[in-house]
Amino acid sequence: MATIDKTKFQFVKRDDFASETIDAPAYSYWKSVMRQFLKKKSTVIMLGILVAIILMSFIYPIFSDFDFNDVSKVNDFGARYIKPNGQYWFGTDSNGKSLFDGVWFGARNSILISVIATVINLVIGIVIGGIWGISKTVDRIMMEVYNIISNIPSLLIVIVLTYSIGAGFWNLIFAMTITGWVGIAYTIRIQIMRYRDLEYNLASRTLGTPTLKIIVKNIMPQLVSVIVTTASQLLPSFISYEAFLSFFGLGLPVTVPSLGRLISDYSQNVTTNAYLFWIPLTTLILVSLSLFVVGQNLADASDPRTHR
Repeated sequence: MATIDKTKFQFVKRDDFASETIDAPAYSYWKSVMRQFLKKKSTVIMLGILVAIILMSFIYPIFSDFDFNDVSKVNDFGARYIKPNGQYWFGTDSNGKSLFDGVWFGARNSILISVIATVINLVIGIVIGGIWGISKTVDRIMMEVYNIISNIPSLLIVIVLTYSIGAGFWNLIFAMTITGWVGIAYTIRIQIMRYRDLEYNLASRTLGTPTLKIIVKNIMPQLVSVIVTTASQLLPSFISYEAFLSFFGLGLPVTVPSLGRLISDYSQNVTTNAYLFWIPLTTLILVSLSLFVVGQNLADASDPRTHR
C-alpha cells in the first residue's frame, strides 16, 4: 500500500464566511445595457447622425446672426437661387436667405417640440398609468375616458386644437399633449397589472410594504424597455406631426422656422431649384429615422432578457 506524503498537503482553516463570498463578476445593469446598445452597427451609425444633427441644431444657431424673417436681400438678384457651394453650403432661396441657416434653425425648433411633447406625455402617462393599474376606482373611470379618446384619431385632435387656439410653439405642444398621454397610461396600466400579482409583489404586500413603494421599487424597473420603446415611437411621430401641420399652415407661425415650414415654403421647388425642397426633407427623414432606430435599439438593449 502506497504511503501518503503529507508534505504535499496543507490543512485549510475553517472559514464560516467563505460561503458568503460571491465569485461571479459584478453585474451592472446599465453597463450591460450600453454594451448591448453599442453592439449593433446600425446603432453606431444612426447615433452618429443623430448627435451630429442635434449638435448643429443647438450649437450653430448660438453663433449665427441669421434672421428667418430678414428679406433685405430680396432685391439683390446676385444672392438669389445660388446653388450649394463653398460659401452657401445648402444654397440660397428666392429671397437670398441661406438654406444652411434655415435648416438648422428649423431643425432646432422641430426637435424641441418633439422632445418637450414626448417628455410631458411620458411623465403624465407613467404617473396616471401607475395609479390606473392599482386603483379599481380609477380603473373604472379611466377605461371610459380611454374608450372615448382612443376612438378619435390623435392627428384629428391635434389639427382641431391647433386650428381652434391658433398657431404657436406652446399651442402646438399643448395640442400634442392634451390627449397624447392616454395611450401611454393605458400601456403602463396593462404592464402593472401584469406584474402586480406576481409572488414577490404579493409577499411584499403581505409584509405591509406600501403600494407606492411596490410600484416604484418592484414594478417600474421592469418597465424600462417599455418606456424607452414608447419614447422611441413618440419622438419621430411628433416631429412628423409638426412637419405635417406646418406644411398646411397650422403648426408654427409663419415667422418661426421649422423643417415643416421649410418644406412647405419650398414645395414649389420640387423640380426647379430642387435642393431647396429636398435638403430640408432629407434632414427631416434623417432626424426621424435616427431617433426611431436609436430608440428601438436602446429599448432592446434595456430588456434584461437580451443580456448575457
